[in-house]
Amino acid sequence: MTDREKLSIIKIGGNVLDDAANLKAFLQRFACVEGKKVLVHGGGKIASRMGEKLGFEAKYVDGRRITDDETMDLVTMVYGGLVNKQVVSALQAMGCNAVGLTGADANIMPATKRPVKTIDYGWAGDIDAAAVDAKMLKSFLDIGLTPVFAPLTHDTMGHMLNTNADTIASSLALALSAFFEVHLMYCFEKKGVLQSVEDENSVVRRIDRPTFDAMKATGALHSGILPKIENALLAIEKGVARVIIGHADDLLENLTEDVLGTIIE
Repeated sequence: MTDREKLSIIKIGGNVLDDAANLKAFLQRFACVEGKKVLVHGGGKIASRMGEKLGFEAKYVDGRRITDDETMDLVTMVYGGLVNKQVVSALQAMGCNAVGLTGADANIMPATKRPVKTIDYGWAGDIDAAAVDAKMLKSFLDIGLTPVFAPLTHDTMGHMLNTNADTIASSLALALSAFFEVHLMYCFEKKGVLQSVEDENSVVRRIDRPTFDAMKATGALHSGILPKIENALLAIEKGVARVIIGHADDLLENLTEDVLGTIIE
């Protein structure tokens, strides 16, 4: 560890966002996190439900949303509007001075439209962490604001882009590690990375690159967790101080030395 100021970057999604009581409880814990902090949220299920109400279905290929023009309008409204502002207003009520952001705001996170190879993902955005304006973000943090990021970026040519929230969190962590000792946490509905999906208590306490490669080779890891671990290992290899994967309920414990989730190292 270094003597630099600590910054906590926390990503939420899934069951936390989908349940009002879970979200309120999580945000109360988040508001209690000491020091500088950033929150990144998803919202895919909410967008899908809203899309159904408006009369069109979400399109997926290999678990990834296809973002056509209509879907881009939808996710901009839901992620950048409904979900983001509900989270920000809830945090204000809890004494946390939050500011809702997308990658387009203050040009903090420009991205590129994913090139078409075998699949056209539409308005999906890919980020280069080097393009993140970490100095601008630091200025928000230095005046006491807590950024809350929706999973949206932009292409600098007037188009919003739908971007994976895990990737946004890791890109922010990489960029801000130039100024802070960054602790990145992925919060979801499991205690951590599980040795057995059937056993909620089979948390793998520590995972490094060799451990990950060995577990992946034996098929010990659920496919859904693989991108999270890949993102986490990349972040560690590029200078992020610590990455934790754990349950949203364990947020405060996982930011101490008494970690209940999985430490990626």
